[in-house]
Amino acid sequence: MYAIVEIAGQQFKVEEGKKIFVHRLEAAEGDIVEFEKVLLLEKDGAITIGEPVVQNTVVEGKVLVHARGDKVIIFKKKRRKGYQKRSGHRQDFTQVEIMTIGAPTEKKKAAPKAEKKVTEAPVVEEVKAEVKAEVKKAPAKKAPAKKEPAAKKEAVKKETVKKAPAKSTKKPAKE
Repeated sequence: MYAIVEIAGQQFKVEEGKKIFVHRLEAAEGDIVEFEKVLLLEKDGAITIGEPVVQNTVVEGKVLVHARGDKVIIFKKKRRKGYQKRSGHRQDFTQVEIMTIGAPTEKKKAAPKAEKKVTEAPVVEEVKAEVKAEVKKAPAKKAPAKKEPAAKKEAVKKETVKKAPAKSTKKPAKE
């Protein structure tokens, strides 16, 4: 019995008891994970192909360890230009041991997933109401405006009189 499962965007052929490395999963070590995207199922010679997935079929696995792959060296060079660049990359992997292939367990069927209730909007409205109440209670302090009396402005304008152009200090040329 084997199945072809899509895990983290890649397809894997899995069998019970087999250990596989997949791209890093967000599960802790020792957790049981379920893969619901079963694309093909082979059981006792009968092959079931999903359209796009096989209904009521789940593959369960246990997360063994989070590991990193071998380092891949990336080297770029442009000849006669003096350009060389060397870098490396290590991919994060998760090792998963396949426990069961088949229908989901009865425990999980009996307990449907609880839906998230949207309670965020009323809380936000309450906070906005509190803020508005505080603003109404505390009057805003205005900075005193610096205004010059109109008489001073006019006096300053009258004092600024155009000056006559300065006489040149050059001596007249002798004849």
